[in-house]
Amino acid sequence: MAEGQLPKRSARGVIRRRGIYLLPNLFTTGALFAGFFAIVQAMNEEWDRAAVAVFIAMVLDSLDGRVARMTHTQSEFGAHFDSLADMVSFGAAPALIMYEWALRPLGRWGWIGAFAYCAGAALRLARFNTNIEVVDKRWFQGMPSPAAAAVVVGFVWIVNDFGIDRVAWLRWAGFALTLFAGITMVTNLPFYSGKELNLRRSVPFWSMLVVVTGLLLVSISPPVVLFLLFLAYSISGYVLWLIGHRAGRRPF
Repeated sequence: MAEGQLPKRSARGVIRRRGIYLLPNLFTTGALFAGFFAIVQAMNEEWDRAAVAVFIAMVLDSLDGRVARMTHTQSEFGAHFDSLADMVSFGAAPALIMYEWALRPLGRWGWIGAFAYCAGAALRLARFNTNIEVVDKRWFQGMPSPAAAAVVVGFVWIVNDFGIDRVAWLRWAGFALTLFAGITMVTNLPFYSGKELNLRRSVPFWSMLVVVTGLLLVSISPPVVLFLLFLAYSISGYVLWLIGHRAGRRPF
């Protein structure tokens, strides 16, 4: 065997392995781009595009972890990159969208509400990274930042879709919702994670009917269905906490 052949094969192996690790990070990069695109569209007052971009970032964010687990390409770099992308897409982007859409005329209260949400997202992500090996994987500790982002931008999307004027009370409603989402992210409330669901395992036929029905409802009116869905999810943590508190159980 010639002397230069073995390094050539080794180099090919390294390139192939890096290509596999690149796959989940491409989804993360896509989510980061969607969050950045949402900020740009908010600056251009394209509210529907900004909201849709955040929801696209949610889809891509849910795929990168699953792809990494399926291909066995989890890495510390990917985990940190995912957190930084989440901070842009689900922290800074929703706060800036809501600020430009409704909170700017509120003056000091407007930027306080936007910052409270942004800080809540940062604290939520930092706590998630440090407690990932400690908490029960079936539950999130505090509302996850993608769901909080969906509540905030979903409100913007649904109001803009119905063509409702941004009167004073509606701006304050946006402020209250933004503050609610920011605070809920840093609470100890339990939120169902769905991580124990195994998509490769057989499921009852009725579960497929539920999925199809959900897709049909979303297709009828995406802003209304998605906003109500994530709003209900944001309230579910408080409901589960009350049930557990009365039963004397604490998930965390």
